[in-house]
Amino acid sequence: MTRILRLSSWLVALSAVACAGPASAPPALERRDVVLPRDTDTIEGVVPRAATLETLLRQNQVDPSLVPSLTTAVREVFNPRHIQANRAFRVVRSLDGLFREFQYQIDTDNFLRVVFRDRTPKGEPEFEVAVVPYPREIVVDAVTAEISRERPSLIAAFGAAGEGQQLPLELANVFSGEVDFNSELQRGDVASVLFERVRRDGEFVKYGELQAAVLQQDDRQLVGIGFRGSDGKLGWYDEQGRSLKRQFLKSPLPFDPRVTSGFSTRRLHPVFGNYRAHLGVDYRAAVGTPVLSVADGTVTFAAWSGNSGRLVKVRHPGGWETMYLHLSSIATGIRPGTRVRQGQLLGRVGMSGAATGPHLDFRVTRNGKYLNPLQVHRQMPPGEPIAPEQLEAFQQVRDSALQKLRGLTGAPALQPSPIATTAANRP
Repeated sequence: MTRILRLSSWLVALSAVACAGPASAPPALERRDVVLPRDTDTIEGVVPRAATLETLLRQNQVDPSLVPSLTTAVREVFNPRHIQANRAFRVVRSLDGLFREFQYQIDTDNFLRVVFRDRTPKGEPEFEVAVVPYPREIVVDAVTAEISRERPSLIAAFGAAGEGQQLPLELANVFSGEVDFNSELQRGDVASVLFERVRRDGEFVKYGELQAAVLQQDDRQLVGIGFRGSDGKLGWYDEQGRSLKRQFLKSPLPFDPRVTSGFSTRRLHPVFGNYRAHLGVDYRAAVGTPVLSVADGTVTFAAWSGNSGRLVKVRHPGGWETMYLHLSSIATGIRPGTRVRQGQLLGRVGMSGAATGPHLDFRVTRNGKYLNPLQVHRQMPPGEPIAPEQLEAFQQVRDSALQKLRGLTGAPALQPSPIATTAANRP
């Protein structure tokens, strides 16, 4: 009876409140987050120097009896010997210390994950092991950089725009058959690039694929469009669908160095003090700068050669031969008989032999006759054009890429003329 009376009194009070109108409405109940109890401990860090998978696990409180079987399970998908210092890792354990999960950053794209599942009837631990790709986001972006007194190189210009070295290096690769970035960049030159940024958890991870590039100089404008042919390989073409790849690169070096001595039949030698022929081009560059093969070919010599210091010679089709002198080192695997690709590392700049400072002496012969390397490129035939059946698809890719580039950078409008069907691409 007492409970019924209390309920009746509560209903009367509620009725009175309702009659009082909105001003007397009871305050809303405060909602509070429900705090869930923590059920695991997580240890995070980076791999120390000289660590192995086994030592890493033991040092981070993984049950020593699990380590051998865990390491064996990992070998099915990843070689434990490839564990590298300064890579991120994570160990997850239950509150009572039982192992639950291990993660290791293999590279910017993938991580190793090991999860404890159960024990067999014999008591042996079972693990689920996999190489897992990081969730990532690809964003198309563009940037413009200008060469100036304060920023005399592409690396400096793009650095001032907040970009890393990889982006201008990729841009230089696009136009490496058309521009010698060691000698042909001038103040006021402007480069614009359309490219992919790869992000993970909102943070920049790396550059993705380049899609388009424009280099504006006083007397010319170069356009590069990335296009995948029927073979699926990415090639670079100008706005008319002509390949930007030539038989020879314009330079065997990245683009920061400068020409310090040109081709000459009579030059005062800086070491010997007499006049003699200089049958190549000297590029000033820091010790260790990569030296690249300017074309596909076969190595014919790779060793010490007196005043030439460490020397690499490469034979190319058509009677061509290139020489790379005064190297500080010769790249691994570069020996007589080795086939090399255009752009492959041959060695690094040094000052071996008769040299007063670090530089590369680059020489070119054809059928045994020395030629001026700075003029040889003009004799190279243009690359293969887009196949006729792919011209329409290329034009769509080109127009879309240039429109995105203009929209993201505000660059002046580029209106390519319709692609003409020439004898080279006519069916």
